[in-house]
Amino acid sequence: MIKKLNELLNAAKQGKTMRLVVAAAQDEDVLGAVCKAAEEGLIEPVLVGDKSEIQKIAEREKLNIENYEIFDVVDLTEAAKLSVKLVAEGKGDFLMKGLIDTAILLKAVLDKEFGLRTDRLLSHVMIYEVPHYHKLIFLTDGGMNIEPTFEEKVKIAENAIDACKALGTKVVKVAALAAKEKVSEKMPTTVDARKLQDLCKEGAFGDNVIVEGPLALDLAVSKEAAQVKKFESEIAGDVDILLVPTIEVGNGVGKTLTYLAGAESAGIIMGAKVPVVLVSRADSYQAKLNSIALGSVIASYKK
Repeated sequence: MIKKLNELLNAAKQGKTMRLVVAAAQDEDVLGAVCKAAEEGLIEPVLVGDKSEIQKIAEREKLNIENYEIFDVVDLTEAAKLSVKLVAEGKGDFLMKGLIDTAILLKAVLDKEFGLRTDRLLSHVMIYEVPHYHKLIFLTDGGMNIEPTFEEKVKIAENAIDACKALGTKVVKVAALAAKEKVSEKMPTTVDARKLQDLCKEGAFGDNVIVEGPLALDLAVSKEAAQVKKFESEIAGDVDILLVPTIEVGNGVGKTLTYLAGAESAGIIMGAKVPVVLVSRADSYQAKLNSIALGSVIASYKK
């Protein structure tokens, strides 16, 4: 089981080298991270985009892209389509967003013509290495789905469970978060959380998965808090996945971990046939590298 981000990087290096297709690779930050990942043996890059711009960035930043396969496509929509097509044809193992709007890339991913669409919902999964927690924490969905329905929460949970298992977790422990532990019709998120717990008990999420909810955040991450409140739980203080009720909660928890708790992170979009690496300009260089490694490990697991 991978418990630290450096272990994630090592796992990506030790496994079969995955081919990363970068859509609109003419992005200075992304190209730098991709080149570093290639140098460290994490991935084999396939670059799609404005070739002249890619070469200018490489020259300016002293990046060696001489041996990379480059597809010269200036139009962003066409770059997205070709990137997805390359993966669908087996010429790439996973995708990364470059200098292109997220909506353009994901529209191509969901295009039935290319065969990367599944019956799953696309959702964002972040992993955090928090200084005072004993393993990685998965957080979902604080990046894509705004106010998911119960049915969407089921699919969001499935995606996160897959990502967690890809990192070698034997028993996946999921906390369906809410503001309190008691179910109340006045707080629909508590109702959904309990339904997720019941669904898990019925076997909907497969073997070796425990979902509990509703759980407040303190109970999820602190066994001591559960003891003080006399709350019986199989996962308190040892949770793997924080399943948030809305995007605001996920966004707030994630940024708190990063900016106030000093957490390092990685992020991925799940739900398609391959993982999609989508990083922000505000992400640190290390976070970009971690995200590429995460995509590589999940892509290898899926194969």
